[in-house]
Amino acid sequence: MYHRSKLIEAQRNRMKATNPVSGVSSSMPAMNIDKKCLYTDEELIARFQDGDEQAYVELVYRFRDRLITFVYGYFKDIEKAEDIVQDTFVKLYTKKDSYKEIAKFSTWIYTIAGNLAKTELRKKKRRPEYTFTQLGSNEWEFTLPAAEPETGETAVDHLLMKQIYKAIQVLPEQSRIVVILRDMQELAYKEISMIVDVPLGTVKSRINRARLKIQQALEEFR
Repeated sequence: MYHRSKLIEAQRNRMKATNPVSGVSSSMPAMNIDKKCLYTDEELIARFQDGDEQAYVELVYRFRDRLITFVYGYFKDIEKAEDIVQDTFVKLYTKKDSYKEIAKFSTWIYTIAGNLAKTELRKKKRRPEYTFTQLGSNEWEFTLPAAEPETGETAVDHLLMKQIYKAIQVLPEQSRIVVILRDMQELAYKEISMIVDVPLGTVKSRINRARLKIQQALEEFR
């Protein structure tokens, strides 16, 4: 069965296992996560606009892996996703004052990343798409590292999660993007609608269709 809660947990475990500030300029000052994590996203961007560069580092820390997961949905290429997200944070750094608190910061930063991804896709329209067999990279597979040897139950859960990720990866792009935003990123339907710029009802129907396809793909596993 398609377990959204397990998918979310796996994503969180992966994020904890990575270095979310890799790729940030080494000239940036070290951040105090304990203090910065007390601020909301909107408070952090306001502090960054006022000159607090550690607030920028914290925003990168919070959003890097989530944005890579999101952008990967467009390309199915982890290196390309990382490049797009790096460009997203460059835009954040250079265009910070263009953010106005009329929308959530997360909506704003996801929209920037999505627009950059779409622009890159248009540039590469004539090139052949990546096939599933080209994914290959263990870096993308959301393995759940076990501190202890796997029991029969955890091994089954591990295998189930791999099947879910495979099912997501072969979804059509429009479905893949929204199910990543909803079931992995836990964004609200309304925010997803704003990010992908389609009506709320369309977002919900795409997510429902994607979940159905994932469920169907898991039937063989069961």
